[in-house]
Amino acid sequence: MDRKASIRIATATVVSALAIGAAMQYWPTSSDTESAQAPLVVSDVQDVSSAPRNIVPSDMPITASLPSSVISAAVTSVEEPKITVPTAPKDSGFACEVDMTATPIAGAMMTVTLSAPCHGSDRVTFHHNGLMFTEVMQPDGSLTVDVPALTENALVIASFMDGAGAVATAEVTSVPFYDRVALQWRGNAGLQLHAREFDAEYFTDGHIWQGSIADPTRAATGEGGFLTKLGAADAPDALLAEVYTFPSGMTEASGTVALTVETEILASNCDTSVEAQTLELRNGSALMSKELTIDVPGCDAVGDFLLLKNIVEDLTIAAK
Repeated sequence: MDRKASIRIATATVVSALAIGAAMQYWPTSSDTESAQAPLVVSDVQDVSSAPRNIVPSDMPITASLPSSVISAAVTSVEEPKITVPTAPKDSGFACEVDMTATPIAGAMMTVTLSAPCHGSDRVTFHHNGLMFTEVMQPDGSLTVDVPALTENALVIASFMDGAGAVATAEVTSVPFYDRVALQWRGNAGLQLHAREFDAEYFTDGHIWQGSIADPTRAATGEGGFLTKLGAADAPDALLAEVYTFPSGMTEASGTVALTVETEILASNCDTSVEAQTLELRNGSALMSKELTIDVPGCDAVGDFLLLKNIVEDLTIAAK
């Protein structure tokens, strides 16, 4: 994606979460948790194009930092949601049962297959260990999506707006070999997760982002990481997510993967506050989360990008 704008100097606010919400809850609002705010430092103004670029660190002093401790919030058990099954007309010729399966695949991923004949073209929200995203069913009531597993004993919940839904489980034994960082939000917030592997410059092979997501087989062989985009971006007010995965437990490389969050300033988010959440699974430890509130500059800055620092820590990779 060409960027014909600039990285701007601005200040954003971050709210540290007390915990991940339950799997079936709706996206939290700022009034749901007690929080402490801390300003973020962003980069100096830089011209940005489709060519490789250098980001110059800001000379602005850091007046405050994110809290040093983040509440660990692994979801160890989830109660099966109360779901209903709509009744098909007697002359329809088919039943309305909702059925879902989850199958492990390469890269500590799982293929989730959902069948809901009475929900063709409907919105459906998936929940997995704090990860939430909204998809749109095919007209025939089918849907297949690949989801990064955040725990070995993976449970996935699908819920429709009328209360119908389904639950599936999968044993994903390769999860401990991977580090994962997820960024999730609601609607057209302009957010992007960037990973630059081992000093890679922007827009080179080692720069993994929504414009160059790479393939999960790259991680399965220990070569490098990949990005998974989740959610139907064209659906109104949808829950969206990006998940970066690196095979930390089976790579021969060593060094640092630089992780940053960028926000494109759009007509839909300018002069507003954007809420988001990060989920981090590192070194076999419990899942950790942070909730964020980002103050986006005014609408005269539409087309520019904010480079947000101190949102997620870089990955430090040691050869195995």
